[in-house]
Amino acid sequence: MFKKILIANRGEIAVRIIRACKEMDIQTVAVYSEVDKKALHVQIADEAYLLGPAPPLESYLNIDKIIELTKKSGAEAIHPGYGFLAENHLFSKRCEDEKIVFIGPNSRSLRLVGDKLESRTTMTQAKIPIIPGMRMRGNNLKDYEEQAEKIGYPVMLKASAGGGGKGMRTIFSKDDLKSSIEAGMREAKSAFGDESVYLEKCIEKPRHIEFQVLADNYGDAVHLFERECSIQRRHQKIIEETPSTALTPELRSEMGEVAVKVIKTAGYNNAGTVEFLLDKNGKYYFLEVNARIQVEHPVTEMVTGVDLVKSQLKIAAGEKLPFKQEQLSQKGHAIECRIYAEDPQNDFFPSFGKILFVKEPSGPGIRNDSALYSGIEVTMHYDPILAKLICWGENREVSRKRSIQALSDYAILGIKTQIDYLKDLLSHPEFASGNTQTDFIPKNMSNWKEKRQVENLKEIALITGAIQEMNKTPVRRNMIRTTGFDPWLLLGRWELGE
Repeated sequence: MFKKILIANRGEIAVRIIRACKEMDIQTVAVYSEVDKKALHVQIADEAYLLGPAPPLESYLNIDKIIELTKKSGAEAIHPGYGFLAENHLFSKRCEDEKIVFIGPNSRSLRLVGDKLESRTTMTQAKIPIIPGMRMRGNNLKDYEEQAEKIGYPVMLKASAGGGGKGMRTIFSKDDLKSSIEAGMREAKSAFGDESVYLEKCIEKPRHIEFQVLADNYGDAVHLFERECSIQRRHQKIIEETPSTALTPELRSEMGEVAVKVIKTAGYNNAGTVEFLLDKNGKYYFLEVNARIQVEHPVTEMVTGVDLVKSQLKIAAGEKLPFKQEQLSQKGHAIECRIYAEDPQNDFFPSFGKILFVKEPSGPGIRNDSALYSGIEVTMHYDPILAKLICWGENREVSRKRSIQALSDYAILGIKTQIDYLKDLLSHPEFASGNTQTDFIPKNMSNWKEKRQVENLKEIALITGAIQEMNKTPVRRNMIRTTGFDPWLLLGRWELGE
């Protein structure tokens, strides 16, 4: 096993990886941009190094600097988390050339599945059902116009080099094509360093079903069942759950077998997800492979008992899979809610500023994956995801009600979040019934308005005022290496009374 790894990421996923490493007695190296100097992942890692300025291309996408710091720190491996360089085959290949272990798929398979277009071609040859669409990049607007007419509107524009909704657009007519392609290319370039985009047929009102897979370096692969990710706002998942209410045991088994076939066809190793769209008739189509740990991986961990981050580390270190497919099963139901720094009253515009106070929910079956603490600054430079709330129950209804209660107990003061929006979404009768297609939000939540809790305003004002009073006196603080987060460092000047 590794003695030291570098985490080439930030936020809650960096914290998640560091904590898994601590449980495995692996030393961790954090990297950070100038605006992330006080981030939680920096505080809890064993070592931390500055990457550069805030823009991702100068920090978390700077391959040369990350390799340099890996060597400087003596780390044997790099975990890329999700986003940034996680699906960049050039980064994986650079690690291989530098004799640094990339905790993810090998560069050849990553190039194949990370390039959505090449992946589509390979899966067609393997007789995997795919969505009709482009099999090569367009060279100019005319190419895209011709392909769109051939596929038939509406079409979906996607980034070839990454996922997570970045660069994605639904295009309903030729009039919107040019502007959508230009905007999608800009977003893809910023998120992944690659502006390539492609078109595929937009299947209306499907369910988004993904299968978690693990594959070792010796040709063995298993799936760890499905996650339903149909609740999306602007192509970005906000609630995920497992098991899916749409799958019968027979369909689950069939799709799981296809997911493993996809992985073996690609020569893939480590953790990943095989994504499908499921139409109203129960027909499924291969969408893509997300070649990384997913934001929503905790729901799979909650129902299978398998730690996916530790599994990544073990596979990368050369260990074989410790279980066969027939040894895996699902127990209970889990729901994940993504907490974003967004203002739902202002068209979900990102919300920036200092978090004055955080109170995370707790109780049986409740898990928080977070990088938050009172006093941290939320900036404009990165994805606005703050944390993830995961709730497990013996069945879906228990998990749903537990999630609603946990969201009610969640307090984040100083910036806007969509916690109340999530709570109302989970309370909606259509969600409770399991009727969760990808059009759920425009169909059921378009007229949502925040219900302000007047009775809590006084309490919130008192808490906010107290924290602001504690932070009045500026105190010069140096970077302090600790084994855990110390809230006393954030209070400013204080002393004990008699």
